[in-house]
Amino acid sequence: MKIGVLALQGAVAEHIRSITRAGAEGVPIKKVEELATIDGLIIPGGESTTIGKLMRKYDFMEAIRDFSAQSKPIFGTCAGLIVLAERIQGDEEAHLKLMDITVARNAFGRQRESFETDLSVVGIEETIRAVFIRAPLILSVGAGVEILSTYKDEIVTARQGHLLVASYHPELTDDYRLHAYFVDMVREQASSFKNSYSRRHLDSEAT
Repeated sequence: MKIGVLALQGAVAEHIRSITRAGAEGVPIKKVEELATIDGLIIPGGESTTIGKLMRKYDFMEAIRDFSAQSKPIFGTCAGLIVLAERIQGDEEAHLKLMDITVARNAFGRQRESFETDLSVVGIEETIRAVFIRAPLILSVGAGVEILSTYKDEIVTARQGHLLVASYHPELTDDYRLHAYFVDMVREQASSFKNSYSRRHLDSEAT
């Protein structure tokens, strides 16, 4: 099982390290055609406007939408969360518009207001360590979105089917359990696809 990390900006090596520790193969994704070689994708942090511009420049926008349309899991952290959101507070144009959430950029303040905390996340037994750096905030979610964790009653982790987002940087700690959660999402989806393919193949042979 291979999970790609979009390598346009952000802590690519740190995400790959966490993926490896979680039991999967992590690879940097620099070209659109490399998306066909992976089972899941992580969009890391950085600066969302810059990431959006680079994605448009290198033709990643429609390619990642097509990747998502195949129900292949995508995990957005910090700026990656913003990139996946359908709506961004204010006048900024949204990017991929894949996840039914409204987000606010830099909601937790600037660089000097960065902090670490322990978070309880649905589906993970013990608290995880989260690093917030110029972090966005999920203001609201659609009916199909599951809230996985909050910080001071504000939504910071959420899931919509094959899409997972976090306001913080799980890759900047030694705690890789959120990456393991994503690896499990990818494994389950790959298994579901394999079983579906097998049933279609058997039905085809029967006819």
